[in-house]
Amino acid sequence: MPSSPVASRLVLVAESDPVAQRHLASLLANLGYEPVVTGSVAESLAALRHNRFLLSLVDLNLDGANGTELLRHLNVQGGSPGAIIVIANGGSIRRMPEVAALGADDVLQKPFTPEDLENAIKSAIARPSRAWGQEPQDDRGRRLQQELDLWQSPEMREVREIIRQAARADVTVLICGETGTGKDLVARAIHEFGVRKAGPFVKVNCAAVPRELLESELFGHERGAFTGAHQLKLGKFESADHGTIFLDEIGDLHPALQGKLLHVLQDGQFSRVGGRSTIKVDVRVLAATNQNLEQAVAAGRFRDDLYYRLNVVQIVVPALRERPEEIPLLAQYFVERYAKLFQQAGFKLPSETVQRLMRYRYPGNVRELENIIKRMLVLGDSLVARSPWPGELANGRHDSAPAPAKVQISLKNISRKAALAAERQAILDALEQTRWNRMRAAKLLNISYRALLYKIKDAGLIQDRQSSSPA
Repeated sequence: MPSSPVASRLVLVAESDPVAQRHLASLLANLGYEPVVTGSVAESLAALRHNRFLLSLVDLNLDGANGTELLRHLNVQGGSPGAIIVIANGGSIRRMPEVAALGADDVLQKPFTPEDLENAIKSAIARPSRAWGQEPQDDRGRRLQQELDLWQSPEMREVREIIRQAARADVTVLICGETGTGKDLVARAIHEFGVRKAGPFVKVNCAAVPRELLESELFGHERGAFTGAHQLKLGKFESADHGTIFLDEIGDLHPALQGKLLHVLQDGQFSRVGGRSTIKVDVRVLAATNQNLEQAVAAGRFRDDLYYRLNVVQIVVPALRERPEEIPLLAQYFVERYAKLFQQAGFKLPSETVQRLMRYRYPGNVRELENIIKRMLVLGDSLVARSPWPGELANGRHDSAPAPAKVQISLKNISRKAALAAERQAILDALEQTRWNRMRAAKLLNISYRALLYKIKDAGLIQDRQSSSPA
């Protein structure tokens, strides 16, 4: 059945209680909308395959269990639900942080009046329309710029400048930093402000997908490639064609897949699992890690040639404890962002809470600060901040664990390392193309034979070739 054209008044009602179904359908019809009522996750997904909706009302107790399951399916499978308004009772309101993370636009708490429903719908449809899982491009860029503007410390201003330079050059970027520092934001900013802005942005968490499934996730598989492969599946690299793929937690990539990823980085070609044909894509690769990849290379856990391919430009994101002047700005930003969703309009942070937020060391970095603010809003009480936090003593001070050494970020050093890495890769490409005929490689690179010999030695390529040669 083909998808129908956009129905400007079509509303999905995902509600399993028959009484509530009839009530919502009646209210929506009286407001001039066309309700499509579903009673389960499966029915809702079927309706979404064949229709495009102005908005969707999702009861968190759908199927008598958890309506967030439908939101998760939408995040994976896509669809056109329009704006998402979740309906919650007193018990399910505790799941609001999870719902917010899945992209809900607003929440209606039972019991609600017809006027509450009408106001929520008007507010939702007044926003620019968006495809599920992403904001409109202009709105997305505005949100990114708003978050980048919160970076007021000298360290983060320099990171912001490196992002703008890296966005202009279509090269691989390695983003390093502790968990929760904002590496995902850096990657999205590089894409949004770069030459591939109009293309897709595809994220893969290499640590979250089981090893035996990650190859299929990245490169796809053919029908019958393995038990359970009932149909052809496109991989993330194909989905990211003419756009950007963001490989998060790249340090956890299994060695068996590191070689295949290196091959894709070299020539943009790969084969699906179980496939014989070669697929070529045009993709920019961004990678992130909270590990020290240089140590992983030295220990033999990470391929050195893959590391050099990824590390053309490196961006190191400092921990939040190293930029405390940004904490009040970030806290207020999260309050403004989530107050309406958690029905806490007008919520304010007391000065003593702000001071405590400033003193805290944040082992979970910006993500932990965001979760602390969400917890305050969900419970409707900013004084929840008085409860002990990890690593904090009862008197509000912190344990005496020494602070980690501050990462020094030098734009000049980063540019120099990027240039050396790019030069090394260009020489290696020329040597491989000429089968290590150094005279021909020198002509290809338009440099003298003597200069090439010096650069080969300086880049350590002689050792690389010897170590890779068969015994």
